[in-house]
Amino acid sequence: MAVLEVEHVVKRYGTYVASNDISFGVEPGRIFGLLGPNGAGKTTLIRMITNILIPDSGSIRLFGEPVSAGQQESIGYLPEERGLYKKLKVIEQIRYFGELKGLSAREATERGYNWLKRLGADGWQQKKIQELSKGMSQKIQFIATVVHHPALLILDEPFSGLDPVNAELMINVINELRDNGTTIILSTHVMEQVEKLCDDIMLINKGSAVLQGTLREVKSRYGKDTVNMEFEGDDSFIDSLKDVRILTRSKHRVELRMTGQIENQTQHILQQAMAATRIIRFEVVEPSLNEIFISVVGDSNKGVQA
Repeated sequence: MAVLEVEHVVKRYGTYVASNDISFGVEPGRIFGLLGPNGAGKTTLIRMITNILIPDSGSIRLFGEPVSAGQQESIGYLPEERGLYKKLKVIEQIRYFGELKGLSAREATERGYNWLKRLGADGWQQKKIQELSKGMSQKIQFIATVVHHPALLILDEPFSGLDPVNAELMINVINELRDNGTTIILSTHVMEQVEKLCDDIMLINKGSAVLQGTLREVKSRYGKDTVNMEFEGDDSFIDSLKDVRILTRSKHRVELRMTGQIENQTQHILQQAMAATRIIRFEVVEPSLNEIFISVVGDSNKGVQA
């Protein structure tokens, strides 16, 4: 049984449709990526799942039952807009949120100390929130979200403010939670982290689902149409290539996406490169999720005036 079932959900604000007939399911013990550009409707959808908003039509079932206020102790929600009390000490903050979710003060405190140690924040217990950096505050907000061991964890931009080392630490922690049975909904703009974490994804734009499936299925639909190449020599041959879109380019490296007949085009690109440079690496791969995101959102916006 799916942990979360969303069926034909519609939410309007006047004439604006924030959720337009959205349907999807989230299976237990998986990480589901909820993706989309700013204003796509992700936050509205999350607020309906957490019972902050009520759909105009359609249904949302959580743990097999219609979503309700009584289920909220089983959910952990890290919103994009953070909500820490700046004058409280770190351990007081964690204890407070734990008690709100049904833990005793003692249990919330013990779990808080364990989480602080796990996230490399041992020794912060008596610091006030206002003394912390954005990245440090983000760790405390995360701990406050997971301290009650929620069955469903909803993370909205959890990597905001984290440096690369702490972002990697957070990725490891999220994977551990998934491996221990927590079901996770992840909303983020960072596609590289989605590729590292997510089992399933749904991309929404202008309130509608425009792409969904397992990460593996979604990427395989686009085939191997992207060339990654490293070389030594004059890179001017790149300017003469036809039917390609250059994704990244530097003096000795290029990533480009082919838009013509791929089999013939691959050979042509390789021949052009070999005639002008010494090839260090040449591979044809599936497009990155970031490239798929840009393509799908761009295609769904065609014909729409700004």
